[in-house]
Amino acid sequence: MLSLLALGLLAGQAVSALPTISTKGSKFFTSDGNQFFLKGVAYQLTEDDPLAQPTQCALDAALMKELGANSIRVYHVDPTASHDDCMKTFDDAGIYIWLDLDTFSTYIMGPGIASPVWNSTMYEAYGQVMDAFHNYDNLAGFFVGNEVLTTAENSNAAPYVKAAGRDMKSYRDSKGYRNIPIGYSAADVPSLRPMLQNYLACGSNQSEALDFFGLNAYEWCGDSTFEQSGYQFLQQNASDYNIPIFFSETGCQTVKPRTFGDQAAILGSDMSGT
Repeated sequence: MLSLLALGLLAGQAVSALPTISTKGSKFFTSDGNQFFLKGVAYQLTEDDPLAQPTQCALDAALMKELGANSIRVYHVDPTASHDDCMKTFDDAGIYIWLDLDTFSTYIMGPGIASPVWNSTMYEAYGQVMDAFHNYDNLAGFFVGNEVLTTAENSNAAPYVKAAGRDMKSYRDSKGYRNIPIGYSAADVPSLRPMLQNYLACGSNQSEALDFFGLNAYEWCGDSTFEQSGYQFLQQNASDYNIPIFFSETGCQTVKPRTFGDQAAILGSDMSGT
């Protein structure tokens, strides 16, 4: 199923309530053998690290559990802060975390960065985030970038995204960490689709390809339908693929208020099986 998000818990201090997440072909699976379907929310309103605020985490986790969410996506964290309380709170609520490795100063390409870059400083910063979170079993996956490519004109950034994924998978393995999935979250740019996902998913061996591909889709606006929104074409791009593809963000930037009609399609029969 085209989906939305996933999470993990601190090893060593307590028995984890959640199994770890891994990929096999086009699906996510838990370590106890069940297929994992993502149902979640983007979780970062401000630049402050949301996983270093235990009181707020407790309030939000309770509401998310009531709604049936099993995942949150977090965009930026402070690797030097303590995350034990929040990670355990979300673990107890049955919620996984998908975490971006970049920080506000380590974008591959973004505001004020004219050309893509991937260097040793960024590698070390990404590694610090991975070091801080790898022990949490409800850490479901890492993103090496978010909407790095926003137009066909900056598609030259794609090799940098792929290099970041390759290097962070190598870093993960060199440290002896578990096989945490590493992927990318893409802007929904029709002129790049599906070439970008094909490029990031290909490789002569698993170490060269990303483990999953997230799509930030803003096509379903107002009282649309599965067909009118274009979601049926997004589903086709995800069908019978070699890595999992899911919605890492959904919504609409032009029509308000949001009615959430897209969720019935995403989590229902229209998109089952992909």
